[in-house]
Amino acid sequence: MMPPKTITIGTVEPPKLSRDGRTMVVSIPISMRRTGGRRTVVAPANVAPWSPPPPRVDNTIVKALARAHRWRGMLESNLFATVRDLSKAEKINEAYLCRVLRLTLLSPKITEAILSGLLPDTLDLAKLLKPFPLEWERQEALFLR
Repeated sequence: MMPPKTITIGTVEPPKLSRDGRTMVVSIPISMRRTGGRRTVVAPANVAPWSPPPPRVDNTIVKALARAHRWRGMLESNLFATVRDLSKAEKINEAYLCRVLRLTLLSPKITEAILSGLLPDTLDLAKLLKPFPLEWERQEALFLR
């Protein structure tokens, strides 16, 4: 078996300003190694490897948010006349259903943060199920900062 061949692309050069003075060109040399038919980018030997932290998607919050929107849709489409009827059909506590339904009132920024895994580590479902302000700016100040 032959060792993988490493191809180095580019050279280290200081940043250059374009002729119009509005764009800066930065050269970053990379190495590519072919292993098993795939190309892999290899960090230079004298540089510590870096990668952004992986997003932390909290599946319990995502599941509760999905349920809240599903239940809201069922109520708005008149499948169930009341929250009590819905809670009986879903075989869950009516108070819990009402707390989860409040998640449909979250601001779009918070909903996006939940789905993309960009929530603060301190935020969990228990905190989201507590009463929160209806104004989106106040919600964001409470949950995202």
